[in-house]
Amino acid sequence: MKTALITGIGGQDGAYLAAHLISSGYRVAGTSRDADASRFEGLHALGLRDRVELHSMSPVDFRSTMHVVARVCPDEIYNLAGQTSVRMSFDQPVETFESIVVGVLNLLEAMRILKAPIRLYNAGSSEVFGNTGESRANEATVFRPRSPYGIAKATSFWQVAQYREAYGLHACTGILFNHESPLRPDRFVTQKIVAAACRIARGQQHTLTLGDLSVQRDWGWAPEYVTAMHKMLQMEQPEDLVIATGETHSLQEFVSETFQCLGLDWRKHVTHDPSLVRPSEISCGRADPSRAAAVIGWNAVYRMPDVVRMMVNARRKMD
Repeated sequence: MKTALITGIGGQDGAYLAAHLISSGYRVAGTSRDADASRFEGLHALGLRDRVELHSMSPVDFRSTMHVVARVCPDEIYNLAGQTSVRMSFDQPVETFESIVVGVLNLLEAMRILKAPIRLYNAGSSEVFGNTGESRANEATVFRPRSPYGIAKATSFWQVAQYREAYGLHACTGILFNHESPLRPDRFVTQKIVAAACRIARGQQHTLTLGDLSVQRDWGWAPEYVTAMHKMLQMEQPEDLVIATGETHSLQEFVSETFQCLGLDWRKHVTHDPSLVRPSEISCGRADPSRAAAVIGWNAVYRMPDVVRMMVNARRKMD
């Protein structure tokens, strides 16, 4: 039985990854800054709270990281910890940088010192590319991040690459484009849209206020994306890969699709607030995930309209 350690298991990806690994026969351990106080809502929602070993670990504290890695003795580490909100990174740039950059550095150092045959997956982000325009970003695309979050993710990407080359560690980064699910917190715009639209459909709310509806993103289904993480660590030679659907849609299209699922016209309910626009926004993100299809056989099945429908259906059942 393989053992996997998931840092940041309390988030959306952590919960779905735990489910995938448990179904694949893994022993799964997870970390949170305070495992006793954390709610682990995602694990509870998937019925996995009692099937995962939980440990308290501060990613920015090397002693804490080393202690947990040595105690769990994982075959695979999935680093999903760190500040996850792009918008929040503008207000908390230091916290964002430390939690992402120092967090992965501590894991890499623990692997180097322990000299155990551990494989590391590091959660990257499409934010490293910045605006792609009409070009599709792939593994050779130059990084031009436009947020503190994107800068931190770009730095952690190069840390992983440097330790892989200098010390021979089996470590890789998945550059994931946007991926959503019912486990997304309401502070993420996709869940904010779905939750508000459902309340409007029930007559509990009248309007939804958003920022720039013209921004374009590649949206996928989170439960699919965690399988790509797992597949990446099964490769004999570690390689960084772009994970995405390959289809780009505007936020307006996402909004329209959401309201249409509920039989509503979004134009009657959505208002614009310029203060919700980020200081330096990415206007368009396009992806070329063909390398992932070629080397790990991964292709996204669900596209944006599918994601919206599944999120709306899940929200209606919750409410």
